[in-house]
Amino acid sequence: MYGCPSCGKNLEVVFDLTKPLARRVRARRGCGLDRWRDVLPLRADTPSIPLLIGDTPLYDSAALAKDTGFRRVMVKDDGRLPSASFKDRASSVAILRALNLNRRRVVAASTGNAAASLACLSAAVGVRTLIFVPAAAPEAKIAQLLVFGATVFAVDGTYDDAFDLSVKATETFGLYNRNTGLNPFTREGKKICAYEIAEQMGWNVPEYVIVATGDGNIISGVAKGFFELKTLGLTRRVPRMIAAQSTRSNAIARALKTGRLRPVRATTVADSISVDLPRDGDLAVDYIRRSDGFAVEVTDAEILAAIPYLARKAGVFAEPAAACAAAALRRAARDRCIPRTASVLCLVSGNGLKDVKSAKTSIEKLSRPVPVNRKSALKHVEIFLKTGKTP
Repeated sequence: MYGCPSCGKNLEVVFDLTKPLARRVRARRGCGLDRWRDVLPLRADTPSIPLLIGDTPLYDSAALAKDTGFRRVMVKDDGRLPSASFKDRASSVAILRALNLNRRRVVAASTGNAAASLACLSAAVGVRTLIFVPAAAPEAKIAQLLVFGATVFAVDGTYDDAFDLSVKATETFGLYNRNTGLNPFTREGKKICAYEIAEQMGWNVPEYVIVATGDGNIISGVAKGFFELKTLGLTRRVPRMIAAQSTRSNAIARALKTGRLRPVRATTVADSISVDLPRDGDLAVDYIRRSDGFAVEVTDAEILAAIPYLARKAGVFAEPAAACAAAALRRAARDRCIPRTASVLCLVSGNGLKDVKSAKTSIEKLSRPVPVNRKSALKHVEIFLKTGKTP
């Protein structure tokens, strides 16, 4: 059901990408995930999840283009999905596959976002969820899980420890496992982001797409979508895929350099991409290479600085992992590893409200509230309006 029976590595869903399928895709109807049923591995009688999965906004940012010097910079804001995370795309297909198999108990391991997504969408269709998280996962993300009614097991260990326990629970109790990098159908939900981007750009695609990368499943899923679009004849090219990684969680960046995927000791502040051994790393590396892409490594300081940067330039509030893509955009501009004439898209994979503590840390040196009392408040406003400064 999950890995290859011969080597144990990840499986990949393959479609018959022929012209009749392309015609059906162009004739799509409905909204969200339901519009793309023809390229999803679901039975015809599969019910819909009664939430809007997809159709997230794509913004053209003149301010980001001017600041970085690129011809065009776009932001795809998947923080607008129901659980405020890109992971809803994966969870939706995994849950519907579970229902196809008459499974109503789903297990997952997560640093927070994938679990919150699973809990949110499962609640909408009456599926029970069991979640393993590292005990150090952000409090806001654990609270989100509990609000949606998930049963949460806080593991005294890392994400990789939680992942291993979820697999053991799957094997022991016959649960359906949603884990990215294990369940090949999660990638199918994520590829729909590429279809949306192409549609929103009039069946064109950017020259470069920057994706914050941890276990590799998002970038492999989005790349898969772009390759399918080209094979279907719906677009003319595949964007060069750029893996944005923290220097403190950079297994995929190292693999692109050395040719071997090996574990690292991940300690990045961007918890959603803090992964020792990327579970979908092999396929991620393969897709990045096939697209003539590469990795951009940024420091945790750059990631935190990118939170207010993206908010003030594009009006998009990103959690640290999502801001990693914006940090990589700035780094790529400084290092000139992307031509100035290029069109570049940053995928924002999660909303900043998921990790307010990091957001507060990111602005400590930039700004703070001005303490006033009721009598002096308007005087402070007057001074600011005249001088541009606060007392």
